[in-house]
Amino acid sequence: MRVDLFDFDLPDHCIAQGPAEPRESARLLRVPADGAFGDHRIADLPSLLDDRDLLVVNDTKVIPTRLDGRRGQAGFEATLIEQKSGDSWDAFARPGKKLRVGDAVLFAGELEATVVDKLPDGRVTFRFALSDADLRDALWRHGRMPLPPYIKRSKGGDADQDAKDRESYQTVFAEREGAVAAPTASLHFTPPLLDALADKGVQTVRLTLHVGAGTFLPVKVEDTAEHKMHSEWAHLPAEAAQRLNDHRRAGGRIVAVGTTPMRTLESAATPDGTIRPFEGDTDIFITPGYRFRAVDRLMTNFHLPRSTLFMLVSAFAGLDRMQAAYAHAIRTGYRFYSYGDGSLLDRAGDDT
Repeated sequence: MRVDLFDFDLPDHCIAQGPAEPRESARLLRVPADGAFGDHRIADLPSLLDDRDLLVVNDTKVIPTRLDGRRGQAGFEATLIEQKSGDSWDAFARPGKKLRVGDAVLFAGELEATVVDKLPDGRVTFRFALSDADLRDALWRHGRMPLPPYIKRSKGGDADQDAKDRESYQTVFAEREGAVAAPTASLHFTPPLLDALADKGVQTVRLTLHVGAGTFLPVKVEDTAEHKMHSEWAHLPAEAAQRLNDHRRAGGRIVAVGTTPMRTLESAATPDGTIRPFEGDTDIFITPGYRFRAVDRLMTNFHLPRSTLFMLVSAFAGLDRMQAAYAHAIRTGYRFYSYGDGSLLDRAGDDT
């Protein structure tokens, strides 16, 4: 499909720079398979879901991988995006053009590294003097949260703001370290909201997908068939897969809380809809025409124009339907992207 079919105009003022407070006060756009859209709040979820719904959430935890560095007297900022080994990470560096293979660099907290590779897409590979748990501990001490580029923060970082982001850019489910971006649909949940959902009989199942920076990379080709999807590591335990299959056999609905559970579940599902345990990398690229096997409803935030995530929601609910939903959201003041508002979508053609 032509990528420009997934384009739309989004005013800058629609991009959220911080979360709603409290989290469940964020707005929620209900998008049924047909009929009128519904304007709600996240706090209304207990009235929009029932005991037929089983929520699937991502328990990945974001690592603070943004670092200030120096090469000699020249300063730069690096965002580590993918761990390659115990002591090596690929990163985006700004400005990175002057970095050369073999250069020694010094990051905050006397964290030393060497440039060992430069890749054609602008990435740089650093090998650190520390490795494994020692390196991870240093990142937690000296790194900043790797917020996406559309969330603006002061150059060089602000300690108070980063402390706020360390809390607000982490979900209530965060447990397994490994992500460099948050599974943002889950940012809306709080313990009281989960208690209210449990009182309605809404169950929750956890899986893990370590979100990579590829989530934010633009699609630069003209046709979706030419796009190479980034891969991310995911894990769906056998016990979770069994619960999901049992729930569907009993007539229940599976609600993916975010595109990362959606991609994991669809990667794990067989053609007949059976959900198998899964562990490994997935590069599944979902565009209109895809036949969904595992997911009945999707809760998600509002995504970038021409992005793989807007393509995914268009595949799920219909391109025309999502274009209309986004036009309604822009017109009525919904907040977009990671810290923005949410939506609850029914699968196209589903009248449940």
